[in-house]
Amino acid sequence: MSEKTIKVLPPPDPNPVKPKYTPPPRACDGHCHIFGPASRFPYAPDRRYTPQDAGRETLAALHRHLGLERAILVQASCHGTDNNAMLDALEWSKGRWRGVAMVKKDVTDLELTTLHEAGVRGVRFNFVRHLGGRPDVAAMHRVVATMAPLGWHVVLHMDAEDIAELTPLMRALPVPFIIDHMGRVEAKHGLDQKPFRHLLELM
Repeated sequence: MSEKTIKVLPPPDPNPVKPKYTPPPRACDGHCHIFGPASRFPYAPDRRYTPQDAGRETLAALHRHLGLERAILVQASCHGTDNNAMLDALEWSKGRWRGVAMVKKDVTDLELTTLHEAGVRGVRFNFVRHLGGRPDVAAMHRVVATMAPLGWHVVLHMDAEDIAELTPLMRALPVPFIIDHMGRVEAKHGLDQKPFRHLLELM
């Protein structure tokens, strides 16, 4: 993929609003990303977008502003299966953060164990079209079977219109699963839209 086809994202809001709500002690951000810095942790050559650098210090500053003490770092697709930026942030957090990795389809037991020791507790799989489409499902099942003994979960990123079709796959998983980004369901279509009803049925 040429550089011209890669979407460049705007930087984070430099002045985020502080909520009136005060989170309780040890409140956790359940889904956030680390981006770069690219000079140290290059973005994947086949990425679909290029973010502005927003590394561990940027995220920590945002969490202090919001009153959040803990976090789950989800591997961003722009970094592909190179989890080094996330792993660096996990070590830097001194146990306050945990991670969800993206791994190659031939990931080994030793590689998963190493990730586990670093604080990773799950694997993410992208099904969304704008990020390249569905993974090799057979390979996904092999990865899930390999990681299951570690007590991990899977994070599934999918388009809203695919929730119903993928429901049998999700129900057959031998580990807990999370539907990423709330299934990308568009609120403007209301409570009776089929994707939202399917989400409720899965719950």
